[in-house]
Amino acid sequence: MRRPSICIVTPALEDANNGNWQTASRWSQMLGEDYRIDLVGRWNGDPADAMIALHARRSADSIARWKAAAGKAPDRPLAVVLTGTDLYRDIASDPSAERSLELADRLVVLHERAIDDVPALYRHKAIACFQSTPARAARPKSQRGLCALMVGHLRAEKAPQTYFDAARQLAARADILLDHIGAALDPVLGAQARSLMQDCPSYRWLGALPHEEVLRRIGESHVLVHSSVMEGGAHVVMEAICSGTPVLASRIPGNVGMLGADYDGYFEPGDAQGLARLIARCRDDSTILFGLAAQCAARAPLFDPARERATLLALMAEMLETNP
Repeated sequence: MRRPSICIVTPALEDANNGNWQTASRWSQMLGEDYRIDLVGRWNGDPADAMIALHARRSADSIARWKAAAGKAPDRPLAVVLTGTDLYRDIASDPSAERSLELADRLVVLHERAIDDVPALYRHKAIACFQSTPARAARPKSQRGLCALMVGHLRAEKAPQTYFDAARQLAARADILLDHIGAALDPVLGAQARSLMQDCPSYRWLGALPHEEVLRRIGESHVLVHSSVMEGGAHVVMEAICSGTPVLASRIPGNVGMLGADYDGYFEPGDAQGLARLIARCRDDSTILFGLAAQCAARAPLFDPARERATLLALMAEMLETNP
């Protein structure tokens, strides 16, 4: 019996080493036992039975061409995965992004609150699919001081400036180390990171690192800092949760949808002073860390790979009208 084929379009391929690529690669593996998968950066017209396109704006061309071709074969469905920049910026300002929502048969969002953030006209198409990562054994953490780690490429959406400013406020704390992993996608922010290392020895910008090295460092850190102003559901948040590392996160929908509304580790977006206070409290009062870790552990089952795979298989079965 012929296995149905799925074309997965992602604007970020392996060399980008970002969340879109991690999602596309993982879904390719999860669906590969049941479907033939073609993972591409742009649809080239090759036939497939269904398409999953990540990013309403950046994949808009592939989405439009797929639906134009599918007009002659209306049983070839399309699912569009909405990123943070889609939901919280592009759909409201870019006609091509909104057109992708109109063309999609289903919309996939990546945290539990995001369905409410889909425009009402298209909300009936939306399902939530939590991303996943394997649980990892807790790694030993330094007893000499607190290590905070931010993982995020240096670009405006990740708000590294908030982390920079918090590092300056904590410069006198020799018992607090602030590490930062990510490529300088914005050269100005890269220059600021290099300057900060000169002014604040407790801050270390480590640049881009291989994924396995990032996971190791997450596991060895006392807290992961996630200061984004715009997220659809960040990989590093679930990777920290499933590594036994608590998260200090900006209070934005993409983080609240992963960590829960009652989580105690939030600071307001852009509030460097609030972030600095949280980091200092985690160092000065170990019960804070234990409490955050317990809250994160309670959320960990949401990010189970078996749960994500079951959601994807059910979606494709529905779209292709086959048995999961």
